[in-house]
Amino acid sequence: MSSIKLILALIKKDLLLEARQQYSFYGVLLYIASTTFVVYLTMGQPEDKVWNGLFWVLQLFVCINAVAKSFLQENRGRMLYYYSIASPIHFVLSKLLFNALLMLFMNILSLGVFTLLLGNPVIRMGEFMLISILGGISLSLVFTFLAAIAAKAQQQAAMMAIMGFPIIIPQLLLLTKVSAAAFTSAIQNGWWQMVGLLGALDIMVIALAIILFPFLWKD
Repeated sequence: MSSIKLILALIKKDLLLEARQQYSFYGVLLYIASTTFVVYLTMGQPEDKVWNGLFWVLQLFVCINAVAKSFLQENRGRMLYYYSIASPIHFVLSKLLFNALLMLFMNILSLGVFTLLLGNPVIRMGEFMLISILGGISLSLVFTFLAAIAAKAQQQAAMMAIMGFPIIIPQLLLLTKVSAAAFTSAIQNGWWQMVGLLGALDIMVIALAIILFPFLWKD
């Protein structure tokens, strides 16, 4: 089986598991709707900066609930089976791609719920959608890689929190700063360079996963 077909087969496997375990998927949807509704009840339609900050904080916790469980739900017997049919690079790439697609869907859904309940103060929607997609993929890549490391530890949830938040805070600050330009009529100087930095961070995480995951795979 070719590399692409093997990766697609592993992604299909994750889709089937997600379809069978619908409670986790609908739980994340309920989390998005309920959190946004509570914000609406307490704040109404907030100003631009608050709207932007709340959006990215929601994306962070949606990512933790929807994406980070990808490795944590794999038991030892199943991992031994994957070890016999796939290479570590194929396996980790399938996880990264599947979680990026899942987070992309959650990101678009969150934006729709935010627009419905909290209004939409975004002026340059095209730029905000670009940052929203890149940001959602960035968060999913980081937490997928961290989940792979935490899956080898006994205290998995604690390990995710300890490793994840110090790494993700600078990325969240960058995302809020870059996406803030979409709330103004003019794009600031250096904006596209910061967008390129986000893309470079995504590539770096993928490269680290490809290099380091085989060492975890052998454990």
